Amino acid sequence: MTDTPPRSFPAPGDHDALELGTQLTPRFDAAGLITAVVTDAVSGEVLMLAHMNAEALARTIETGIATYWSRSRRSLWVKGETSGNRQLVAELRVDCDQDAVWLKVRVEGHGASCHRGYRSCFYRAVPIGGPADAPLAFVEADPTFDPADVYGSACGHKHP
Repeated sequence: MTDTPPRSFPAPGDHDALELGTQLTPRFDAAGLITAVVTDAVSGEVLMLAHMNAEALARTIETGIATYWSRSRRSLWVKGETSGNRQLVAELRVDCDQDAVWLKVRVEGHGASCHRGYRSCFYRAVPIGGPADAPLAFVEADPTFDPADVYGSACGHKHP
């Protein structure tokens, strides 16, 4: 999947062209990545946050299937390729200075976006107004699938 040459986008122009123009000129960070916020296309619920390099962004645009850059594996990652919970992009937006993208998606399979089996990667809430070390509160009671059944372990990926 990484055998193809890296894609490139045009360099950003002046501020007005960047912020008011009609050409996609994403501003990738020093690591070559852009932040991707992912929400459900119907409910608007935040599902996850990920990163894309130029190749992942181009493939997402061309195929309509969310493709990201895995910082831990250092490779392209088609969301849901293993679990069957692919993210089909209904709309892709870029922010004002083109250093972040917003994907509105429809999730196939179990409808889950988290490798732990939850619908959203944001399945716990931090209590506000109390001590900083207060326990997290689960806002999604149960996962929609068992990661061990899908990935062969309790977790779909490892963190560095």
